[in-house]
Amino acid sequence: MRSEVGTVPPIFAELVGQEDAVATLSRAVAAAGVIVQGGVPEAGMTHAWLFTGPPGSGRSVAARIFAAALQCPDGGCGVCTACHTTLGGTHADVRFVVPEGLSIAVGEMRALVLRAASSPTQGRWQVLLVEDADRLTEAAGNALLKAIEEPPPRTVFLLCTPSTHPDDISVTIRSRCRVVPLRQPPADAIAGLLRRRDGLDEQTAAWAAAAAQGHVGRARRLARDPQARARREAVLAVPRRLTGIGAAFDAAAALIEAAEAEAAASVLETDAAERAALETALGAGGTGKGAAGAARGSAGQLKDLERRQKSRATRTQRDALDRALVDLAGFYRDVLVHTFGAGVEPVHGDTDELAGAAAQKWAPESTLRRLESVLECRVAIEANVKPRIAVEAMMLALWRG
Repeated sequence: MRSEVGTVPPIFAELVGQEDAVATLSRAVAAAGVIVQGGVPEAGMTHAWLFTGPPGSGRSVAARIFAAALQCPDGGCGVCTACHTTLGGTHADVRFVVPEGLSIAVGEMRALVLRAASSPTQGRWQVLLVEDADRLTEAAGNALLKAIEEPPPRTVFLLCTPSTHPDDISVTIRSRCRVVPLRQPPADAIAGLLRRRDGLDEQTAAWAAAAAQGHVGRARRLARDPQARARREAVLAVPRRLTGIGAAFDAAAALIEAAEAEAAASVLETDAAERAALETALGAGGTGKGAAGAARGSAGQLKDLERRQKSRATRTQRDALDRALVDLAGFYRDVLVHTFGAGVEPVHGDTDELAGAAAQKWAPESTLRRLESVLECRVAIEANVKPRIAVEAMMLALWRG
């Protein structure tokens, strides 16, 4: 059924706990349909959108769903070819910028903006979706800004950032976008999604939703991946391992090594496949008069690939370390819940007894200092402090209390 003003397209059912955002995007989809059919443009639709919200709130998910609904002839049915190819990242008229490294370079952005300026070939719109737009370099941001200021008639820009703060997105770009704020989904909404979409039992879904602290993707990993659960358990064992200075440095080393191992495992297959594909394209294994010259000329491209892969590995490692720090912060939050007798559910129900024991042993000020040290470590790593130095400083602060 074609989306009408006031109705919610079925595809938005995957966006949990975001009623206000869904209402805004549904109105835009209906207005976009009027534009495509040659009607008078309506206020609900615009050419540039900025999706903001904390990690795990579903910024990129919301943007992808919105892109699919814009391309769908029925306004977001969720089952047609346009919906499936957009969500799967293969639609010819939807281009995704998913930064693998620490930043998005100007060359990449200029090329994508140029392609997005063409007319749609299969869909109804040309869509450029930039995940983690807060990683745009200044030059890349300027290239994007020029395109947003002079948009082609059937091109839509979808940007995702943690917030509208100037540190995340330039004031000028933000002023030209319609902002869609997303909130952290409540645990019961995430649990309901896990039961409905993944067939999890009620107890497992509730535990994973609480432990993920509002991050839908992490909740799925915890519920389905034994290795993810093992890594979380190792992180939550840190507080009771801090028995001295030596133990603090050992815990820091273990945390860093676990993040490095997780990152290496996650990019291993991708790196190997990319290198093999590039070597094949450059004529590796070929014979004949030009083979040697082609091999010599490929060194620069292989070196550039290695540089990009190294940057991706660094980002992946930092993301893994940040997930561990969020888990650790959740434990100290649970200690404070016990200290003050707050009537709220613990983040980590499986370590609630340990948190209760810590609350009887530590003064409230000591627990707060520990929690602040974890949050300061996250900020330091985001500011490009060497992860090992930041984590060692945090572990010493946790030991001292």
